Amino acid sequence: MIHFPAQRRGPLSALSLRLAAALGLVLLTVAVVYLDRGGYRDVDENGLTLLDCFYYAVVTLSTTGYGDITPYDQSARLVNVLFITPARVIFLIILVGTTLEVLTEQYRTGRRLGRWRRTVKDHVIICGYGTKGRSAVSALLENGLDKSRIVVVERNGTALRQATSAGLVAIEGSATRSSVLEEAHVRNAKAVIIATDSDDASVLVALTTRQLTAGQVRIIAAVREAENAPLLRQSGAHHVIVSSATAGRLLGLSTSAPPLIDVVEDLLTPGQGMALAMRSAERHEVGKSPRELESLVIALVRRGKVVTLADRAGAVIETGDMLVHVRDDRPTATATPS
Repeated sequence: MIHFPAQRRGPLSALSLRLAAALGLVLLTVAVVYLDRGGYRDVDENGLTLLDCFYYAVVTLSTTGYGDITPYDQSARLVNVLFITPARVIFLIILVGTTLEVLTEQYRTGRRLGRWRRTVKDHVIICGYGTKGRSAVSALLENGLDKSRIVVVERNGTALRQATSAGLVAIEGSATRSSVLEEAHVRNAKAVIIATDSDDASVLVALTTRQLTAGQVRIIAAVREAENAPLLRQSGAHHVIVSSATAGRLLGLSTSAPPLIDVVEDLLTPGQGMALAMRSAERHEVGKSPRELESLVIALVRRGKVVTLADRAGAVIETGDMLVHVRDDRPTATATPS
């Protein structure tokens, strides 16, 4: 099942509001009739009790109108003309409006689903919306990827609601199932990020994705244990991040070289000061050394491979190179006045 970002209040909230309005209108009508009960008679020429007033209000507002209770004096008839009849129209509008809203919502959802299926392409699929999945989404958004190009696959109801609340399209189900990945249009995806809570599930997701896409879609996966990384690569993952090993290295750095952990945290935390970024080499930069540039370049990406500045090949920028550099990521950062 595909869940779209909520654009307005939920159907239960809208229905409750309409039911409350209808009930309030009935109670108001009962009060008006009860206050003017002396002007009404039933078929036996008797006056009205409070229960009779409820009965008259309900059958009148619902346009049933049995005629067993009628206004017989001028004031009661005037109240019917000025209040009861408009209340009847409003009551019908509330009931019909609720039905129309439900039908309209179903039609709107169907149209959004059809339009999404026709246009979704070059998107990123996030398998798992836990801590790792949410962090991956944040990084994608920080790098300029539009929310409409992110699709979350998650089977946990709470995580699904969090994803839709964040403005993302979410698909309910397990990413290990081919039918769920097909629903996410995995064949048209740009990349699949596997951020499940289990290494076993990550391997199954990678295998399923590779089978469906014939290896044409980039697969990036996170695993807890380093010993599972080779298995995940054999399953089709192009890049594997070992979360436990990475956390262990950071813990080691925090003991042996505490300032380094601060630098790493700064680089990985958005809006703190520094951030890693990548851009294409400009024409006037070709032929120069990366160290000569104003921006702090730390590596080159040439034909899909990382070239460090310590390598001889990284001494000069070539056409088509991508520059990995450190940029200022402070939200209040402004240019230095000249």
